[in-house]
Amino acid sequence: MTSIEALSLLACQIEVPATESAAARDRHLEVSAAKVRAQLKARPADLVVLPELSSIDYSRAAFDRLNKIAEPLEGASFETWRAVAIEFGVHVSYGFARKGAQGTHISVAVVSPAGILVGHYDKLHLCQYGASMEKEYFVSGSHVFAFKINGITISPIVCYDIRIPELSRVLTLKHGVDLILHSGAYYRDESFNTWHSFAKTRAMENQIYFLSLNRAGKTWGNSIFCLPWMDENIPPERFADTDEDFRYLSINREHLLKARENYTFLKDRLADYDTL
Repeated sequence: MTSIEALSLLACQIEVPATESAAARDRHLEVSAAKVRAQLKARPADLVVLPELSSIDYSRAAFDRLNKIAEPLEGASFETWRAVAIEFGVHVSYGFARKGAQGTHISVAVVSPAGILVGHYDKLHLCQYGASMEKEYFVSGSHVFAFKINGITISPIVCYDIRIPELSRVLTLKHGVDLILHSGAYYRDESFNTWHSFAKTRAMENQIYFLSLNRAGKTWGNSIFCLPWMDENIPPERFADTDEDFRYLSINREHLLKARENYTFLKDRLADYDTL
């Protein structure tokens, strides 16, 4: 595996079929796990990342059946990815619809190589425009979540969260995050072409690594991995436009600190802008 303050990440732009029953969800989980296993057998990683709601279809048809396909925190998705985590000694970050006390959440959970639930994040900002109808079906979360691998501090956010800059800023400044795992379900509606601009901006204004991971399919795809500094010679890494795509990405905290040394955006902030 990689050294302290660096990690290898396997980002999985996977296709998600219709999942309008628990049985269909579980079949999809089995297929997805087989694909990830094949990748890890060929090349190990420290962390596997999957998209938003990676266990179910993002559609009104699926959401109408959340009473059947939403899960508890340690449900079918946890059991599936726990087995992969233990088998390959890897952390796994995955998306699912979580049954909570107040309703159903769009959630991300992380399981450790020991098969232990590291923690979870419930999407804070629900999207209700274009192809999104989340406020009709889901409830917002109430906390952030950060964890460490090899000295790298990591935090998940979900899709529409990217468009609220305060969230990424707080994760950077108050929680010391080096890498944001931004899982998405970006449908090719009128907002699709603006998404990459937000991803690149969140990475560079906070001088962090930023993985913006979509699902695959003819109306999805085009994930992007952004670095703490990018220019015409150091571009972001773009995934396939629509096909499934499994990418190994490198995170190195020394490179992050070097970018902050060369470009002092964070250092040059004023302590207070309210009194100007």
